[in-house]
Amino acid sequence: MSSISNSFITRRRLLLGLAAWPLASLATTAPKTPTAGFRRWGSGKFRRFGFLIYEATLWAGGDDPLRPPLALELTYKRNISGRDIADASVQEIRNLAAAEEPRLRAWGERMAQIFPDVRPGDRIVGVHLPDAAQFYLNDRSIGAVDDRDFARAFFAIWLDARTSAPDLRAALLERPDA
Repeated sequence: MSSISNSFITRRRLLLGLAAWPLASLATTAPKTPTAGFRRWGSGKFRRFGFLIYEATLWAGGDDPLRPPLALELTYKRNISGRDIADASVQEIRNLAAAEEPRLRAWGERMAQIFPDVRPGDRIVGVHLPDAAQFYLNDRSIGAVDDRDFARAFFAIWLDARTSAPDLRAALLERPDA
């Protein structure tokens, strides 16, 4: 009787192991990051009134870092509220004359819903797709805006020739060593 129960236990363990085997790869596979499949392009620092606010890195999905798909990674060096990030983004888009006020208000509210308060070391990655913008905090999805015009206007904050931070733009667009 003891050999029958040992045999049953052994078979049961074997079947459970086989059933779990396909899931084992999930436990050892590193999670996909928002910049997976992109090529690191340029990077630079953004300062305001002499204070380092964030470091930025541009990731390109192809040979042209100005065309989607692309990703912009901001690593924050200060505590900033999500509302302040949204308000600053709206102001920059307004300065570029990229949208009318009603649209800016709607985009500002959507960004305020998406952007969390950040602390030093937090990373927000924005991914510019042809028809949308997706956002991640420390590699975790925090939201998206499915609007081609928004995506174009938002990434213009850093990449448009009329940006308020031309030195950062130049550093982001500096072609990396091949």
